[in-house]
Amino acid sequence: MPITVTEKFDSRTVASGDSPSAEFLYVVQGTGSEQAALAALEAAAPAAYAGLVRQACDVKPVGDGSDYWEGTARYGLMSSRPKEVGESTYQFDTGGGTQHITQGREHVASYGEGGATPPDLGGAIGVTHDSVEGCDITVPVYNFSETHYFDAAYVTGTYKATLFSLTGKTNNAAFKGFAAGEVLFLGASGSQRGDGAWEITFRFAASPNVTGLTIGGITGISKKGWEYLWVQYRDAEDDGSKTIVKRPAFVHIERVYDAGNYAGLGIGT
Repeated sequence: MPITVTEKFDSRTVASGDSPSAEFLYVVQGTGSEQAALAALEAAAPAAYAGLVRQACDVKPVGDGSDYWEGTARYGLMSSRPKEVGESTYQFDTGGGTQHITQGREHVASYGEGGATPPDLGGAIGVTHDSVEGCDITVPVYNFSETHYFDAAYVTGTYKATLFSLTGKTNNAAFKGFAAGEVLFLGASGSQRGDGAWEITFRFAASPNVTGLTIGGITGISKKGWEYLWVQYRDAEDDGSKTIVKRPAFVHIERVYDAGNYAGLGIGT
């Protein structure tokens, strides 16, 4: 006997509002197998209805369940559909980060009392008698996250340990369109759904590699995005103002993060 799927006369229940939804009711006949009845229902129920997408189907036996099933197809907004293993979502912001600097990009102007000649500080900020205090600025940092959905068998203890070991490391190779050294892995958070699948969100920050920097009279400076640059100053005599000032003498680049192989994250490169 062939399997038949018939929509009930009073089938379609629609709810509107902020979270619109719909339900279609069916009768499935011709099989004693729940799996076969569900497959027939999924093949017959439309994939979308009135701007809503089909999110789930289920069947339950009627009577002795020998060959008669009542089926339901449920519809909702695309964003509320449970994600399947292998799918992913993405978020980003360009809010930037904060950095303490002691050098300006360009000196604009200085003014002296009574027309006195101001000293040439070489772009140093907040110079005092014995230090350079600097200031905090917003620097370009691209924050982004990716949420991926994994089969339960993939998320083993070894995989979780890999996520732990890569946290706080920069990318040792090109990753998601960024050059090596530009991305910092901030960590991951995961939760296991009722169907066993894992939903894991990976968080990153990106800062650009730069070349050709000039600080005071020091040129040709290069640094990777998450390396730390600092300036060492020394006393110098300023001829114009006839004073002793602090001027950039050396620029130092320090590596403060280890690099890691992001292939271990399992989300592509």
